[in-house]
Amino acid sequence: MSLLARSAAPLRQVAVRARAAPVRSMHGEYKHIPFNYDKKGVFGAKVASYLIFGFTIPFVAAYYQLSKSSGAA
Repeated sequence: MSLLARSAAPLRQVAVRARAAPVRSMHGEYKHIPFNYDKKGVFGAKVASYLIFGFTIPFVAAYYQLSKSSGAA
């Protein structure tokens, strides 16, 4: 057997091993969100309020700091 043929054999074995089917665990239904949401409208409203509140915090803080130092008009 040539040197190239012998060196390619282990590579083929690694490739075959990599294509094996993944092992599936028996942990039940997989959920990527750590909480349950049944009503999508309510969930959307909560997410929107959370994001809007988080976005406005720096602006409120800046306004407060400027008004505290009489820098705001």
